[in-house]
Amino acid sequence: MSLDAPSLSAHELRDRLESRPVSEREVLLEGMVWDVVRDTVDLGEAGTVRREYVLHPGAVGTVAMDDKGRILLVQQYRHPVGHYDWELPAGLLDVEGEPPWEAAARELHEEADLTAGTWNVLVDHFASPGGLSEVLRLFLARDLASVPHEERHQREAEEHGMPVRWVDLNEAVAAVLTGRLHNPAAIIGILTAYAARELDWGTLRPYDAPWPEHPAYR
Repeated sequence: MSLDAPSLSAHELRDRLESRPVSEREVLLEGMVWDVVRDTVDLGEAGTVRREYVLHPGAVGTVAMDDKGRILLVQQYRHPVGHYDWELPAGLLDVEGEPPWEAAARELHEEADLTAGTWNVLVDHFASPGGLSEVLRLFLARDLASVPHEERHQREAEEHGMPVRWVDLNEAVAAVLTGRLHNPAAIIGILTAYAARELDWGTLRPYDAPWPEHPAYR
């Protein structure tokens, strides 16, 4: 990168939503949750290219913070990497017509036995934009309450017996920066929540803020 490259103004510092034309799509693998596809893409002057990637429905996650400045993390086994990861309560956007904030509330209920009285959008991000179409929205949930025992979700598979723990946000930041946490949504959520708190929460958006980066919510 040249030292002579021009600088970006604050107004210009934003990603651009512009999908290039696709002349052909092949489904290489139909998976249980997501598919692998191959697109033929017109890049204009750069010509036509073929790109293979995972077609993903998107996901939501929640930084649930109590009045002591602690956040809630869950530990799940992730087979592809052979790790038990500390993560945020999160899940797929796989219920047709369900708004993102309702999906986040459902996952918080199911994975952490919590409800929240105050919801805000914390940050949006792409999981791995070079090979995965997954778009994630992370929420900040506050004014928390426990779900009554008789209304709690029965967890199965990787969620069965899943540890659920509170951790001070400052300690979570230290765990990220010293290489002890690896889940990308957890890392992004922890660091963003810390930064937002340092800015007195002035960067938070409404729970139903526009989300044009996700194709289903444009």
